[in-house]
Amino acid sequence: MISDHELVASARAGDTDAFCALLERHRVVALRVGYTIAGRDAEDAVQEAMVKAFRHLERFRPGSAFRPWFLAIVANEARNRRRSSSRQDAVSLKLRARTGSEHAAWERSAEDGALAMEQRDRLLAAVGGLSDRDREVVALRFFAGLTEAETGDALGCPLGTVKSRLSRAIERLRDALREEVVT
Repeated sequence: MISDHELVASARAGDTDAFCALLERHRVVALRVGYTIAGRDAEDAVQEAMVKAFRHLERFRPGSAFRPWFLAIVANEARNRRRSSSRQDAVSLKLRARTGSEHAAWERSAEDGALAMEQRDRLLAAVGGLSDRDREVVALRFFAGLTEAETGDALGCPLGTVKSRLSRAIERLRDALREEVVT
């Protein structure tokens, strides 16, 4: 398998197929981040982020990880779309990529599957209720699967800031989920 570094180098040399392969490799995680931040505008945000990444590939620092750089562009574009649409109250979170755990849910009994989907929907609704800043750090760290250091790179902030933001965001999620169960 060709590494991201090799694909970036080829893309910078004008190989559009290499750039397409690079984007395809990170498309699913980009959509997860996009849906978490922008809701139904995610696909447009990811598409625009792909165009911007291509236009600004010369700004990418050789030797750096491509994924956090690209996901930072996705997060910025998704944030801009979310702001411009001014639909913060009606965020529609969709995670279209079928993960192994979702596939396994279909194989379980109908009751277990329904319960898993209900829990997933509750969690996504709680994430949708977070502030933009909290939602972004959660999306990059947990939905995109970036490390804390990569999340810091994507957000342009130090590791300690990522850790404190994550801690506060997780506590807010716990509170929101607790309140939902109590009421």
